[in-house]
Amino acid sequence: MGAEQRMKVAFIGTHGVGKTTLCYGLAARLKARDITLELVHEVARRCPLPINEETSLASQSWILHTQLAEEVVAQARYPVVICDRSVLDNYVYLVLAAGRQDALEHLVADWLDTYDLLVLVPITEEPQADGFRTTNPEFQRLIETRVIRELEDRGRPALRLDPTARESWLEDVEREVLERLDERQLRLL
Repeated sequence: MGAEQRMKVAFIGTHGVGKTTLCYGLAARLKARDITLELVHEVARRCPLPINEETSLASQSWILHTQLAEEVVAQARYPVVICDRSVLDNYVYLVLAAGRQDALEHLVADWLDTYDLLVLVPITEEPQADGFRTTNPEFQRLIETRVIRELEDRGRPALRLDPTARESWLEDVEREVLERLDERQLRLL
Protein backbone atom coordinates (compact mmCIF):
# COMPACT_ATOMS: atom_id res chain seq x y z
CA MET A 1 0.00 0.00 0.00
CA GLY A 2 1.62 3.26 -1.13
CA ALA A 3 1.63 6.59 0.64
CA GLU A 4 -1.36 7.71 -1.43
CA GLN A 5 -3.47 4.97 0.09
CA ARG A 6 -3.37 6.27 3.61
CA MET A 7 -6.73 6.42 5.33
CA LYS A 8 -8.11 7.35 8.72
CA VAL A 9 -11.59 6.21 9.74
CA ALA A 10 -13.32 7.27 12.95
CA PHE A 11 -16.43 5.77 14.50
CA ILE A 12 -18.35 8.56 16.21
CA GLY A 13 -21.44 8.96 18.31
CA THR A 14 -22.54 8.66 21.87
CA HIS A 15 -21.42 5.98 24.31
CA GLY A 16 -22.87 2.49 24.39
CA VAL A 17 -23.86 2.22 20.73
CA GLY A 18 -21.34 -0.33 19.47
CA LYS A 19 -18.46 1.79 18.17
CA THR A 20 -15.81 -0.39 19.78
CA THR A 21 -17.35 -3.59 18.44
CA LEU A 22 -17.43 -2.10 14.94
CA CYS A 23 -13.80 -0.96 15.23
CA TYR A 24 -12.62 -4.46 16.09
CA GLY A 25 -14.82 -6.03 13.43
CA LEU A 26 -13.59 -3.69 10.71
CA ALA A 27 -9.97 -4.14 11.77
CA ALA A 28 -10.33 -7.93 11.60
CA ARG A 29 -11.90 -7.81 8.14
CA LEU A 30 -9.30 -5.43 6.72
CA LYS A 31 -6.42 -7.40 8.23
CA ALA A 32 -7.85 -10.53 6.58
CA ARG A 33 -7.36 -8.63 3.29
CA ASP A 34 -3.69 -7.96 4.21
CA ILE A 35 -4.31 -4.27 4.91
CA THR A 36 -1.83 -2.97 7.46
CA LEU A 37 -3.59 -0.90 10.08
CA GLU A 38 -3.67 0.36 13.63
CA LEU A 39 -6.63 0.73 15.96
CA VAL A 40 -6.79 3.82 18.20
CA HIS A 41 -8.73 2.67 21.23
CA GLU A 42 -11.18 4.87 23.11
CA VAL A 43 -9.03 6.87 25.53
CA ALA A 44 -11.79 7.90 27.96
CA ARG A 45 -11.54 4.53 29.70
CA ARG A 46 -8.01 5.45 30.77
CA CYS A 47 -8.81 8.97 31.92
CA PRO A 48 -7.59 9.44 35.51
CA LEU A 49 -10.25 12.12 36.11
CA PRO A 50 -14.05 11.87 36.47
CA ILE A 51 -16.08 11.34 33.28
CA ASN A 52 -19.75 10.82 32.36
CA GLU A 53 -22.07 13.39 33.94
CA GLU A 54 -19.35 14.29 36.48
CA THR A 55 -16.82 15.22 33.81
CA SER A 56 -14.99 18.51 33.74
CA LEU A 57 -12.96 20.70 31.42
CA ALA A 58 -9.81 19.03 32.77
CA SER A 59 -11.15 15.51 32.16
CA GLN A 60 -12.33 16.22 28.65
CA SER A 61 -9.17 18.16 27.78
CA TRP A 62 -7.11 15.15 28.85
CA ILE A 63 -9.28 12.86 26.69
CA LEU A 64 -9.20 15.17 23.66
CA HIS A 65 -5.44 15.69 23.73
CA THR A 66 -4.70 12.03 24.39
CA GLN A 67 -6.89 11.11 21.39
CA LEU A 68 -4.94 13.54 19.22
CA ALA A 69 -1.60 12.19 20.38
CA GLU A 70 -2.55 8.57 19.78
CA GLU A 71 -3.84 9.38 16.29
CA VAL A 72 -0.58 11.17 15.44
CA VAL A 73 1.46 8.13 16.49
CA ALA A 74 -0.82 5.68 14.66
CA GLN A 75 -0.75 7.70 11.43
CA ALA A 76 3.03 7.94 11.56
CA ARG A 77 3.35 4.16 11.74
CA TYR A 78 0.45 2.69 9.76
CA PRO A 79 -1.20 3.46 6.42
CA VAL A 80 -4.73 2.78 7.69
CA VAL A 81 -5.94 3.97 11.09
CA ILE A 82 -9.27 3.07 12.66
CA CYS A 83 -10.33 5.30 15.57
CA ASP A 84 -12.79 4.43 18.31
CA ARG A 85 -14.09 8.02 18.52
CA SER A 86 -12.84 11.24 16.99
CA VAL A 87 -11.95 14.68 18.24
CA LEU A 88 -15.49 15.77 17.35
CA ASP A 89 -17.39 13.52 19.72
CA ASN A 90 -14.74 14.00 22.41
CA TYR A 91 -15.21 17.76 22.00
CA VAL A 92 -18.98 17.38 22.34
CA TYR A 93 -18.55 15.91 25.83
CA LEU A 94 -16.22 18.83 26.64
CA VAL A 95 -18.67 21.45 25.36
CA LEU A 96 -21.50 19.96 27.38
CA ALA A 97 -19.30 19.97 30.51
CA ALA A 98 -17.66 23.37 30.19
CA GLY A 99 -18.97 25.23 27.13
CA ARG A 100 -17.19 26.02 23.90
CA GLN A 101 -13.48 26.67 24.25
CA ASP A 102 -12.12 29.24 21.81
CA ALA A 103 -8.61 27.82 22.15
CA LEU A 104 -9.85 24.39 21.00
CA GLU A 105 -12.34 25.40 18.28
CA HIS A 106 -9.71 25.81 15.56
CA LEU A 107 -7.83 22.72 16.68
CA VAL A 108 -10.97 20.59 16.43
CA ALA A 109 -11.98 22.11 13.09
CA ASP A 110 -8.52 21.58 11.60
CA TRP A 111 -8.16 18.06 13.02
CA LEU A 112 -11.49 17.02 11.48
CA ASP A 113 -9.80 17.44 8.10
CA THR A 114 -7.49 14.52 8.96
CA TYR A 115 -10.35 11.98 8.88
CA ASP A 116 -11.11 10.39 5.54
CA LEU A 117 -14.32 8.85 6.83
CA LEU A 118 -16.50 9.57 9.85
CA VAL A 119 -18.98 6.81 10.66
CA LEU A 120 -21.91 7.93 12.81
CA VAL A 121 -23.17 5.04 14.94
CA PRO A 122 -26.76 5.64 16.12
CA ILE A 123 -28.52 4.67 19.31
CA THR A 124 -30.53 1.47 18.93
CA GLU A 125 -31.08 0.66 22.59
CA GLU A 126 -30.51 2.12 26.03
CA PRO A 127 -26.94 1.88 27.32
CA GLN A 128 -26.03 -1.26 29.22
CA ALA A 129 -23.99 -1.26 32.41
CA ASP A 130 -20.33 -1.92 31.66
CA GLY A 131 -18.88 -0.68 34.92
CA PHE A 132 -17.53 2.41 33.24
CA ARG A 133 -19.98 4.46 31.20
CA THR A 134 -23.20 5.93 32.52
CA THR A 135 -26.45 4.11 31.75
CA ASN A 136 -28.48 7.33 31.79
CA PRO A 137 -30.47 7.24 28.51
CA GLU A 138 -31.14 11.00 28.59
CA PHE A 139 -27.41 11.73 28.75
CA GLN A 140 -26.80 9.24 25.94
CA ARG A 141 -29.42 10.96 23.74
CA LEU A 142 -28.08 14.41 24.62
CA ILE A 143 -24.62 13.43 23.38
CA GLU A 144 -25.99 11.89 20.18
CA THR A 145 -28.10 14.95 19.41
CA ARG A 146 -25.14 17.25 19.96
CA VAL A 147 -22.77 15.13 17.83
CA ILE A 148 -25.27 15.26 14.95
CA ARG A 149 -25.68 19.01 15.38
CA GLU A 150 -21.91 19.54 15.40
CA LEU A 151 -21.57 17.55 12.18
CA GLU A 152 -24.28 19.63 10.54
CA ASP A 153 -23.04 22.99 11.89
CA ARG A 154 -19.51 22.22 10.71
CA GLY A 155 -20.66 20.89 7.32
CA ARG A 156 -18.96 17.55 7.88
CA PRO A 157 -20.22 14.52 5.98
CA ALA A 158 -20.51 11.19 7.75
CA LEU A 159 -21.59 7.71 6.83
CA ARG A 160 -24.73 7.47 8.95
CA LEU A 161 -25.52 3.90 9.85
CA ASP A 162 -29.18 2.88 9.67
CA PRO A 163 -30.54 2.23 13.18
CA THR A 164 -32.99 -0.31 11.76
CA ALA A 165 -30.28 -2.35 10.00
CA ARG A 166 -27.73 -3.01 12.73
CA GLU A 167 -26.97 -6.46 11.32
CA SER A 168 -25.49 -4.86 8.18
CA TRP A 169 -23.42 -2.12 9.81
CA LEU A 170 -20.09 -3.88 9.57
CA GLU A 171 -20.63 -4.82 5.92
CA ASP A 172 -21.73 -1.26 5.12
CA VAL A 173 -18.62 0.27 6.66
CA GLU A 174 -16.27 -2.31 5.16
CA ARG A 175 -17.75 -1.69 1.70
CA GLU A 176 -17.33 2.09 2.07
CA VAL A 177 -13.72 1.79 3.24
CA LEU A 178 -12.79 -0.65 0.46
CA GLU A 179 -14.42 1.55 -2.17
CA ARG A 180 -12.45 4.53 -0.96
CA LEU A 181 -9.21 2.56 -0.92
CA ASP A 182 -9.93 1.27 -4.44
CA GLU A 183 -10.60 4.82 -5.66
CA ARG A 184 -7.21 5.89 -4.35
CA GLN A 185 -5.55 2.94 -6.07
CA LEU A 186 -7.22 3.85 -9.38
CA ARG A 187 -5.93 7.42 -9.12
CA LEU A 188 -2.40 6.02 -8.90
CA LEU A 189 -2.84 4.38 -12.31
